[in-house]
Amino acid sequence: MLRALSHRTYRHLFLAQVVALAGTGLLTVALGLLAYDLDPRNAGGVLGTALAIKMIAYVVFAPLAAAALARLPRRAVLVGSDAVRFAVALSLPFVGEVWQVFALVFVLQVASAAFLPTFHSVIPDVLQDEDDYTGALSLSRLANDLEAVLSPLLAAAALLVLPSSSLFLGTAAGFAGSALLVLSVALPRRARDAATADDDAPEMPFDRRARHGVLLFFRTPALRPLLVLNLAVAAAGAFVLVQTVTIVRGTFGAGEGAVALLLAANGVGSMAGAVLLPAVLRRFPEKQVMLGGGVVLTVATALVPLALADGDGAGPLVAIGTLWVLVGLGWAAAETPVGRILRRNVAPEDLPDAFAADFSLSHACWLITYPLAGWLGATSLGGTALVLAGTAGAATLAAVALWPRARVRS
Repeated sequence: MLRALSHRTYRHLFLAQVVALAGTGLLTVALGLLAYDLDPRNAGGVLGTALAIKMIAYVVFAPLAAAALARLPRRAVLVGSDAVRFAVALSLPFVGEVWQVFALVFVLQVASAAFLPTFHSVIPDVLQDEDDYTGALSLSRLANDLEAVLSPLLAAAALLVLPSSSLFLGTAAGFAGSALLVLSVALPRRARDAATADDDAPEMPFDRRARHGVLLFFRTPALRPLLVLNLAVAAAGAFVLVQTVTIVRGTFGAGEGAVALLLAANGVGSMAGAVLLPAVLRRFPEKQVMLGGGVVLTVATALVPLALADGDGAGPLVAIGTLWVLVGLGWAAAETPVGRILRRNVAPEDLPDAFAADFSLSHACWLITYPLAGWLGATSLGGTALVLAGTAGAATLAAVALWPRARVRS
């Protein structure tokens, strides 16, 4: 896994991803605390709506951004997106109304919708070796887990001496560091650009290019199961991210630091999965690993009502933390191998569109589950956990049915 870091360009891009995600993790904690300050009785609803707005930006703008920015230098796209996110993060500490939070979150996530698919489309061009690329996928998973592990721990430490608004400054620093690291390397040309230069092929029209990646998912049998596994991950993950603050502060009356620690527990599970996956994927096919992940996160979410009814004291929070670890483990198993399947089943020139489509379609699932977790949770946390566990279970069963029976390049 670590061999991929011997490539200088990838090493700098990986570090850019780490610092940006560390800042984003601080943002997740800060938004939860800000939502509780602005509306203590409906903090889950406020945060669920804010995260739903984030998903709207991702779903609508990721494929459009991939199409509109297809001819621009990828480094310029990445650095420009980081600059916008930096400016928004600096503005968030000064908001005093819920609608202002929603507006700024939307702008920040539109910039992320341009940044993230572009970033992921660069990596296959940088790392041509299959093993190196598999290692990079696990490293990328680990970087994402820093958002759920290191950032909440940093947030918990910062909250001991600083106000919660200071977390937004950490977010801004992460985006600034990401931009500087991207500027420090030269990025390879897109495969599509090289093909066009070689054979003078006509450029695909904007409207067709915007739809191209999404159509690839529906037309390619090996990609269809990914669509419903995304829903399984989103169902369990939304409950963790939206309702942790309500469980900790509202149900058990614990402090802000406990919110960060429980979110970190979810990241610990995901990080463990990412570390183990390269070895696991050498022994087992993606199908078994990904479907197994769907089962694990479904069962863990279904057990939440039992943990909530476990009584007073630290016991229930320890039980919830254990379940969050399992959700993270299943999350990593179901999601991390996606890049391998895309690379194997999509032509190199179509990979940017495929990554943008995966980004958009996966976040369409979060668009459904974030508000569901927030609004239903205001009535019954246990009932909401069961609804989302049922959603994850049904999605996993659908993936079993959709997975090609023959070994079709997957």
